[in-house]
Amino acid sequence: MAITAGGNLNSVPTSQKQALNSNYFDFLATANQGWAQQYLPELMEKEAEVFGPRTISGFLAQVGAEEAMTADQVVWSEQGRLHLSYKCSMLDHDAGISGNLGCKIEILTDMDGQDPGYDHGVRLHDTVIVAGGTGQTFKGIVTEVATSTAPTIEVVPYDANDSVIANGVDNCTILVYGSEFKKGVSYPGALADDGSSHGASTDSRGANEPVFKSFSNKPIILKDYYEVSGSDTARIGWIEIAAENGQSGYMWYLKAEADTRARFTDYLEMAMIEGVRASGTNDADLAVHNTDGAATGTQGLFDAIEDRGNVTSGVTGVNAAADLNEFDAILAEFDKQGAIEENMMFVNRATSLAIDDMLASMNSYGAGGTSYGVFDNEEEMALNLGFSGFRRGSYDFYKSDFRYLNDLATRGGINLVAGSSAVRGVFIPAGTSTVYDQQLGKNLKRPFLHVRYRASQTDDRRMKTWTTGSVGAATSALDAMQIHFLSERCLVTQGANNFMLMK
Repeated sequence: MAITAGGNLNSVPTSQKQALNSNYFDFLATANQGWAQQYLPELMEKEAEVFGPRTISGFLAQVGAEEAMTADQVVWSEQGRLHLSYKCSMLDHDAGISGNLGCKIEILTDMDGQDPGYDHGVRLHDTVIVAGGTGQTFKGIVTEVATSTAPTIEVVPYDANDSVIANGVDNCTILVYGSEFKKGVSYPGALADDGSSHGASTDSRGANEPVFKSFSNKPIILKDYYEVSGSDTARIGWIEIAAENGQSGYMWYLKAEADTRARFTDYLEMAMIEGVRASGTNDADLAVHNTDGAATGTQGLFDAIEDRGNVTSGVTGVNAAADLNEFDAILAEFDKQGAIEENMMFVNRATSLAIDDMLASMNSYGAGGTSYGVFDNEEEMALNLGFSGFRRGSYDFYKSDFRYLNDLATRGGINLVAGSSAVRGVFIPAGTSTVYDQQLGKNLKRPFLHVRYRASQTDDRRMKTWTTGSVGAATSALDAMQIHFLSERCLVTQGANNFMLMK
């Protein structure tokens, strides 16, 4: 086969990679305009935003606030429950501590699973309700409270026929609902150590001190920087760019700096959501180069809810009826925790669709279900199966898709392989809580979620940025421009018992 070169070509190929005048192909030459117009790619000056809004920041701005702090940690206190209610074990329903007829009951934990020991707060002459694990319930009066050997009490039923709860039942519950005393008597004295008799009567039976829990969190320091050499700052790109913060231009290094800044801003929020505290056994392993100290970590939103809040595996989209029952179980848990009425739901796509299907299944043209007006739908229009807000029981819920849980490059990619550990959504109370601020020494109303950042009169570390190098700033002999970012912050999750994590 013979190959004949065209006579109109102005280049002669060579067998080696040599930049010669004879093998130069001039795209702008008149003789080559046809080839260039047909085969050269067209340059599109607009950068395509193929991933949509890439940033996930803004979540905490919707549900919380930011406040400055000067200390190295933030400490806050939360109220305990007001009423006295405990999980108990029935030891003996025939004989009490002193051998009298009654029920001997050992107090195991409070309603939140904490062991109160002898500080349970049940006192002599308290009137109580005792409920057994198999349906028996009776009311009685406390006649003995042990001060040694074990945190036990003796309860004598008002009706002797009501006292039959099998021995060894460990899932009993006791609730103090009042007290009763005889006329003209003082308080009985403390029980003897051997449980045999009371001491002399006193003018006091001991006061119950309110119980509160103290929590703390420490800020972490986040750093990053962008660098471009002095020579490259003169380069001008020909691709028009647009960043999430509204910045646009043609110079490629500005695009890279904007991406670095946007990524760092996302890190500020992701660290507050995903952060965990280091355990004591890992301090040595977390030390950085043995000179920079150990990484202590900080407690983020998800970890705080798993530690002090509620976690549900319900509303998975199996079917609408099952999802509704599981959602009602969530409401029941909120009732137990005294949650506020308005809550925001930030969920991934699958959970959002499951909730939409659950609610849409309740609408059947007004017959046997909810009417059109409840969902702002009409008979003549296509049914809108997306719901952003609804009311169930006494609670209002506002549902929103959480991009962070959907994006493949963020939690969405982790959730694909996390199995039962995947985070599908989170319920966040929409309101404020009253807490005692130990730094200020008074009660304050604050959002359930808020970010604390270090700041003083001379240095604000909420989002600090500065430029170094010899380009754009004459701070060093480095032939480059470095744009630095720094923040020191932590998240305060108050009243985590009002939150619900969906996994």
